[in-house]
Amino acid sequence: MLLDTRFNKLTERVIGCAMRVHTELGSGFPELIYQRALAVELKQESINYQGEIHLPVFYKETAIGSRRADFLIETHLLVELKALSELAPLNHAQVINYLKAYQLEVALLINFGAASLQFKRFVRNKTR
Repeated sequence: MLLDTRFNKLTERVIGCAMRVHTELGSGFPELIYQRALAVELKQESINYQGEIHLPVFYKETAIGSRRADFLIETHLLVELKALSELAPLNHAQVINYLKAYQLEVALLINFGAASLQFKRFVRNKTR
């Protein structure tokens, strides 16, 4: 099995930004505060992003509506933020479903609510 490295450098840069936010703010704030702080870091790193963007949701290749995403980075990378004490399998399922529905390839789930920053990278397998 080959390791999928699509957008590795970009995801590493975004995780670095998130780490700086978590180091500075710690846990305990609402998601919106982390979202705004991450936007400041992304801008300082000259990372092209769109925040709180409405992306089309697809069903069988047909756009059927839209849903708000926390960040779309460089038009390729979906970033979903949480401020929870612990991530649950439901949070992972949400990101996996977003990748499929938005027809994107790579996503990051970042949780600022735990004592240490938590993040997970997801890659959509197109062969399924």
